[in-house]
Amino acid sequence: MEVIDSSLIDWSRAQFALTAMYHWLFVPLTLGLGVIMSIMETIYYKTGDAYWKRTTRFWMRVFGINFAVGVATGIILEFEFGTNWSNYSWFVGDIFGAPLAIEGIMAFFMEATFIAVMFFGWEKVSRKFHLASTWLTTLGATISALWILVANAWMQYPAGMKFNPDTVRNEMFDFWAVLGSPVAINKFFHTVLSGWMLGAVFVLGIACWFLIKKRETRFALDSIKIAVYLGIVSTVLLVITGDGSSYQVAQKQPMKLAAMEGLYEGKTSADLVAIGLLNPAKEQYNDAENPFLFKISFPYLLSFLAERDVDAFVPGIKDLVDGGYPTENGPALSIQEKMDKGKIAVQALHDYKQAKADGDEAKASQADGLLKENFEHFGYGFFKHPTDAIPHVPMVFYAFHVMVILGGFFLVLFILVWILQYRKKLEDLKWLQWICFASIPLAYVCSQAGWVVAEVGRQPWAIQDILPVSAAISDIETSAVQLTFFIFLGLFTLLLIAEIGILVKYIRKGPEK
Repeated sequence: MEVIDSSLIDWSRAQFALTAMYHWLFVPLTLGLGVIMSIMETIYYKTGDAYWKRTTRFWMRVFGINFAVGVATGIILEFEFGTNWSNYSWFVGDIFGAPLAIEGIMAFFMEATFIAVMFFGWEKVSRKFHLASTWLTTLGATISALWILVANAWMQYPAGMKFNPDTVRNEMFDFWAVLGSPVAINKFFHTVLSGWMLGAVFVLGIACWFLIKKRETRFALDSIKIAVYLGIVSTVLLVITGDGSSYQVAQKQPMKLAAMEGLYEGKTSADLVAIGLLNPAKEQYNDAENPFLFKISFPYLLSFLAERDVDAFVPGIKDLVDGGYPTENGPALSIQEKMDKGKIAVQALHDYKQAKADGDEAKASQADGLLKENFEHFGYGFFKHPTDAIPHVPMVFYAFHVMVILGGFFLVLFILVWILQYRKKLEDLKWLQWICFASIPLAYVCSQAGWVVAEVGRQPWAIQDILPVSAAISDIETSAVQLTFFIFLGLFTLLLIAEIGILVKYIRKGPEK
């Protein structure tokens, strides 16, 4: 593997980011609406009231429109691993491919089977079987998310693998370590719950639009009630899983945590930034410029979130680059020291392959031992400079704080709407109805910001500490990636416009009479 032209890397990253962000416009709404429509159909099954069947079918069709476009973008996303990231696919395909294969065999077929019954079986199967089909469709979408997130979490924290120098591939030796990784478990629950929250905001906003128009009042109020209950539960649980995510990031990806908090100088009893404005004059990680123009912080909270100890030391970007700060295994290595070990590992792999080709088993064994000794830092051997390990701090910092602030806003909004609806005052508060309706795009901003933190925050790594993006790329023409980037941009934009147009037309029409 060799480092390829930076423009090819940038365009390939841009194309993958484009596809992933468009795809993620559809996935969370699928997860959230699936639960809401399943709850509604459960009420219909228990009461036999045709009103709840009518309500369920309205949201089910919104689900279907969104689901169809999401599948199209998701398929393209998976193909890009082979077209744009062939070194990555070769290097870890035995591990990364397993969750994707299970997702296709198990979850996708479950969705494909039961979604047909869900949409077309209302008058053809019993109410019990139809209800089961609806819940199984929702379960299938959630299981699909599980396997995708297991694969993504492995990239953040590779576990259950060993490197085979003969094939130059990482091979899985413990499937349960991959599936049961604490990063994978926490990422799954946090991501699915974020989809529930977005679905709740979406239903709340659309239902409030009906209230604004003074149409379908009972339908709107009942939809709001279910959305608000789901929203409160999911947002509270998001706080818990968010805390778990912060702890996992601190333990496994400290550079990402430092970028999330704009922390350049490590501190004991470190404070957590609530709101802050980064200083654009801060150009070097080790210059004398103050990282912030202003900030409001919570004392001690970052140390507690990162180490469960208010007096703990949290390393900053400078500490992580320069090394030397105390850890339980002794002084931390600098990035330069990791680069030196990485270069030893890369050279040892080359020497091993050459010795094998020459039939020199003694030299091959010596090189293999050197490779194993330094493989932990293999990926650093592709760096040109220690600063290559630093992600884009402003993007990660602002995305993280936008996500947290909007999450707090939605929790307050759900509670406020719940109280006012309980007191039967919601119908008269047009200003609040408009706020709920206008919050729909904010939910998407919040959701996308979370993925920016997760993916941009782990840069420059395709696989944390093992494979940087610069070595994961396919050796193809930059012009080919540029061309397909704009083709996908046009195609996805047309799909999005079409979906929004269909949704708007259908929502304006309202539930069937």
